Amino acid sequence: MASKILIIGACGQIGSELTFALRNIYGSENVIASDISYGNLDIVNSGIFEIVDAVNYASLKTCIEKFNIDTVYLMAALLSAKGEKFPMRAWDLNMTSLFNVLNLARDKFIKKVFWPSSIAVFGPTTPVDYTPQYTIMEPSTVYGITKQVGERWCEYYNNKYGVDVRSLRYPGIISWKTMPGGGTTDYAVEIYHKAITNGHYECFLKEDTELPMMYMDDAVKATVDIMQVKPEDVKIRSSYNLAAISFAPKEIAKSIKKHIPEFEISYKPDYRQEIASSWPKNINDSYARQDWKWKHAFSLEDITDEMLFQLRKKFAGVLNKSN
Repeated sequence: MASKILIIGACGQIGSELTFALRNIYGSENVIASDISYGNLDIVNSGIFEIVDAVNYASLKTCIEKFNIDTVYLMAALLSAKGEKFPMRAWDLNMTSLFNVLNLARDKFIKKVFWPSSIAVFGPTTPVDYTPQYTIMEPSTVYGITKQVGERWCEYYNNKYGVDVRSLRYPGIISWKTMPGGGTTDYAVEIYHKAITNGHYECFLKEDTELPMMYMDDAVKATVDIMQVKPEDVKIRSSYNLAAISFAPKEIAKSIKKHIPEFEISYKPDYRQEIASSWPKNINDSYARQDWKWKHAFSLEDITDEMLFQLRKKFAGVLNKSN
């Protein structure tokens, strides 16, 4: 019998693209998408979709039993910038949903779990250059705290109960398909949209704020890759460092100007600057590259080429009407 997969938070930025990727691999009938609302009609209409509140254990268990789920991707979370505005909501969503999934795996209702961590686990005392896998982690945001605590619980459930849980510390993710959901690295998506629609972007970070970034296709590939390898090849059960490229706002602006010479950027740092300043500039992900042969594909120039090409197509009708 084919493996049945449940994606929690399937309407989100990563969840939506991961859902399509997994349906292409395993078949739409074997990948059940879920979220708390019908937030992405492309996802809702492309296969089986269920309303599931991951904070509600009974709701989650009912869905898992209904479809005989054996693998869960827990992609629901309140991200860094939004989490600072609603700290208790972020703690409740991010932690309760994880405990619900881990407990269902412990009790043998499911066999395998993917849970995303983040570079937000690091903090201002972490080495910022090529941040190692094992290092100081003193996160200064609620989101980062939930991810650090979550990593420890994932490792604990693996050691104590044998739960096959796998995790990646995502950097900033760039995608043209869905708008970001309240993260500190959102500027790297917004800037492309503004370059196409009005030729100017006001950045909420300083021009030289270097952060680790990754194109969505690489993030999805890494997620699929780590879930497909044998359990013995997953040697880190807290969360793997994951990296592709690092750049600052002025560098992404420069790459856009190669395609749109008239593009202008200005800078007005806000509360997200303090968050970004507490994170690494770049990441050492040698364990992922060694243990399960991780390799990224997209450079900054590749990302800019793809983002501008796809967004021009996406906004073609709107731009034509305004001209």
